[in-house]
Parts: sequence; structure tokens; C-alpha cells
Amino acid sequence: MRRRYQYGLPALVLAAVPAGALIYALSDRQASINRYASIPRPPRIRPDYDGTVIPPNIAPLNFTVVEKGSHYAIRVHADGGETIEVFSRSPGIVIPEDGWHRLLDANRGKELRIDVFVKTENDRWGRFETITNRIAREEIDDFLVYRKIRPAHVRWSRIGIYQRDLRNYDESCVLHNDRYRRGCLNCHTFCNNRAETMLIGIRSEEYGSGTLLVAGGTVHKIGTKFGYTSWHPSGRVAAYSISRVRQFFHTARNEVRDVIDLDSLLAYYLVGPKIVKTSPKIARKDRLETYPAWSPDGRYLYFCSGAKLWGNDDGRAAGLYRDVKYDLMRVSYDVARDEWGEPETVLGAQDTGLSILEPRISPDGRWLLFCMCDYGCFPVHQQSSDLYLMDLEAGRETGEYTYRRLEINSDQSESWHSWSSNSRWIAFSSKRDYGVFTRSYLSYVDDAGRVHKSLLLPQKDPVFYDSCLETFSVPELVGERVRVTGEKLARVVRGPCTIDADLPLTGATPKAGTAPRPRGQGKVSPLPPASADGNSMSPYE
Repeated sequence: MRRRYQYGLPALVLAAVPAGALIYALSDRQASINRYASIPRPPRIRPDYDGTVIPPNIAPLNFTVVEKGSHYAIRVHADGGETIEVFSRSPGIVIPEDGWHRLLDANRGKELRIDVFVKTENDRWGRFETITNRIAREEIDDFLVYRKIRPAHVRWSRIGIYQRDLRNYDESCVLHNDRYRRGCLNCHTFCNNRAETMLIGIRSEEYGSGTLLVAGGTVHKIGTKFGYTSWHPSGRVAAYSISRVRQFFHTARNEVRDVIDLDSLLAYYLVGPKIVKTSPKIARKDRLETYPAWSPDGRYLYFCSGAKLWGNDDGRAAGLYRDVKYDLMRVSYDVARDEWGEPETVLGAQDTGLSILEPRISPDGRWLLFCMCDYGCFPVHQQSSDLYLMDLEAGRETGEYTYRRLEINSDQSESWHSWSSNSRWIAFSSKRDYGVFTRSYLSYVDDAGRVHKSLLLPQKDPVFYDSCLETFSVPELVGERVRVTGEKLARVVRGPCTIDADLPLTGATPKAGTAPRPRGQGKVSPLPPASADGNSMSPYE
């Protein structure tokens, strides 16, 4: 049985035709596409939704046929279920949601095939080679949360954190900086892929800098700005970075922006007693510690650590920033006793020749996903940044942790990655299309650790990305919608109630005058001051 749809045409007329033929109607004339010329190549479509693995609960993969023609038709079919047929005068193909979801659900683990027909100026149809994708058995988490901002150098205006229902095209705003005089907004972090427990970093000249803690329907403002943050799986501890960063610019490069970490350490927030602490194990004076990531069992904190080559003389950093490369480290932690073990190197920059950043471990504990670039701590601004995968299970058995570069990498920056709750999907950011705009991509990870061809986050409008001037960064997969409203979050931002979270001065804390401050507190970079139409740029794009 077939479902037929048309776009930009009069009412469709159906008729009995030979098996495998398509019907089209124009004015009072009807015909079937049972005569066509076979074109011995796949059609050019944008986005490139061909040869990949797709979630069984994903929204329709609408696309544009990049082939000249006067009319367009597609047939979407699989071994079981109803065939979908779409006709259009436009090269933009919009697939009906209901039929799409029924077809995917009926064919989990099987192939999904799309036949593309184009009618040329000589009034003849041509059929291209079939587009073939595989439908995974495992679903992806229903929601993706990301930050949208226009690419900026030293100023921003509008920033929002949004959540997208991946089963359809519904997008809603979690929090927008319009609600608190356009302050900064970034670093949304969830506990165990659950939206009910999250942290959001905010920065405002009028309302101060802090971190919103969402626990169920309750929202609190912690009186310090967390940097890169990771929740302990127990939900009792959140480890985060405190960094003093500076943005600077190259005179000649595809991406002229760059970021240097002048000083940094790791701290952690204990949710129960509401206190911030650190330890000499994660806050060495001669090292730059950043990008914390807890193991799913909560026994280890993974993080990145680089040598602070300039000591306390920041003036030397300009000549040494290219020499800074970060090692991948881990340190044991006993959450019941609040005790740290000794740090150990998992993978050293001296062995890879690259800077190792942004470790994220799959919830099943087997795979460690990270990126590496030529130098430094901010891969989104580096074209050299690629994604790599390490098999932790094999490393535990052999004592040797090996890694490999993923085939899904492009010649542009890949970064900001996260895992689905079932460890079968990753979301990541890439600048592969234009080198300027960061977009969100999805990829399937099979049992053997093969990461399949990436899938651009689908949109209802087939040409959505052609005119979209915003970046989609820091994509985080969660299982349900963020329920707390943006207005409630904003009221807490604007309100006076704050949980005190001063970092106590300990032997692990740098001496007075040298301690890195949380981003947004104090002057840390020679950037323009805030103005009525924007703010100093945050390097969190």
C-alpha cells in the first residue's frame, strides 16, 4: 500500500498503474512514472542523508534535490509498511511525519530506501540510483539541548539555550538572555542524561555571575560561575573548571579567533552541604587543569592537564601558547569519604603530538570520546580538531589504552560532543559545511565501536541551514524535556537569593593575587567593555 503526497501541485489523481510506478497529476492530466531514464549515479541532495544509520525515532530527513528539473518525486520504502510517495514542483522535499514514523518503526534494523525522480526540461523523467540508509534498532534520546548564538568576535547580543524534540521539529527556548538584559549564557550540563537535574552558567553585569542549579522543579543560584562542568553520577557532586582565559586573533587564518588558558584549576561543588572545594590532586600551581568528566561508575574523574609554561608571568604566554598541549589524566575519588587518589596519565600529549581535550565517557563505561588538535584548550576555533575514540574495556584488560581517529571527521573543526543514555549515539559540533557556522550532528556507534556516517540535525524546511546565521553548539542529549520555564529561571537570575560558594583558601589554592577567577568575574582579557547593544565576547561558541 502507498501513501501519496504532493507539494505545489493541484489535487492528486490516483489511478491503477503497474507495480513500482509513481503517479503524478498536473491540471486535468494524469500519468504514471512508469517510463523513465535510469541515471547511473546517486542524486545530489542537501543535506547528505545517504549511506548512514538513522534513529528509529528521528524526525523526517527532509532534503533538497540539487538537480535541475521542473518537477520532483520521491518514493520512500522498506521491506515492510506503507510506501510514501511525495511530488513537488520545488526541489525541496518535505516528508510527512506520520507515514515516516510508521515506516521507521516497522523496519527497525532494516534498510530504508529512497528513490528520487526528476523531470527535466524535455518533459522526461529520470530516476537516480537508490539512496539507502539503515534504521537502527536502538533509539536516540528524545531531546537535544544546545546553545544558539551568532558567530562573534568580541561582542554578542542574543544568546539562548534551546531544546529540540528529535522526534519532530518542535524547538523551545529553555532560557534566553533577553530575560536578564542580555548577559552571557552557556555551560548547560545534565546529570545522567536527565533533564530534571542540570546546571546553567550565567554572567551579567547587572545581576552578577553565577550558576543556576535545577533540581526537579526547584531552581537555585550558586554564587560562582562554573566553567566546564561534569556531574558525578550520584548527583551529589559537580566537578568544574575555574579558568582565566583570553581571546586573541590571528592576522591570517581561516579562523582568526583563538583562546588561551592563562591559568586554571578544577574545583567541585558538594550539593548536600552546598560548599565548593578543591584538592592539590586537581589544582596544581604549575599545571592547567580543565574539562572534567566523571566515569559512569563515579570512581574516576577524567580531565585534561597542560603545563603552565609561563609561570606567573602572563606576558610570556603570547610567545608560548602554541607549545601548550594537554594530557588526558584521571584521578580516583571516593564520594562517600570525599577523598581523592593520585592522578595518573591515561594518554600523554608527548605520545600523540597533539593536545587532548573534552573527554566524554559512554554511559556503559566502555568508550571514551575525545578530540585532539594542534595545541591549546579550545578546539572549536581550530581547524585541526578531530574526534577520537578509546576502548576503555580493552585498556583495562591489557593495561594499554589505544585510540583511533574517527572516519566521520572532516577538514574543519569537530568538538563539543556528548553521548546518548544507551551509549549508541553521539551528538557533536562541526564546522564542516562552511567553516564558520557550528552545526549539530548525530552518529550511530555500534557494538564494535564503529562510528557511522554523521547525520546533520534535520529541520522541517529543507533549506533551513542555507539562511541560518546562528551556530548550534554544545549539543547535549537528554531523555525528556526540560520542564522548568524560562521565566522561572530568569527570576532566579534576577533575584537576590544566592547560595554562597566561595572557594576556601587551602594549600591547593594558588596564592593571593594569582588565583584564576571564574569566567566573567574580574577583567581577564583586553576586550571592549559592555555596551547597550552587546557584551564582551565569551569564548564559549
